[in-house]
Amino acid sequence: MQISDTTPEARQLQFELYRRMSPARKIALIFDAYRTGRLLAMAGIRMRNPAATDKQVWHIWAKKHLGEDLYNKVYGTKENEPS
Repeated sequence: MQISDTTPEARQLQFELYRRMSPARKIALIFDAYRTGRLLAMAGIRMRNPAATDKQVWHIWAKKHLGEDLYNKVYGTKENEPS
């Protein structure tokens, strides 16, 4: 994938920094990015469902994240969604 807003020199420096990172640091960055994405998604869910409890927000996110079929296999059907 070509990054259009980064100069070739900056991109090369970024790649070199990634190469020098320990595997633990790389996985920590991945987990941080995942957590940030989840929190942003949940904030959007909260905005669209202001009366939902934290548990309901989590279940709405989980359903979107896992897909309806897998979610229903793991958690059951609509009992956790807001009315």
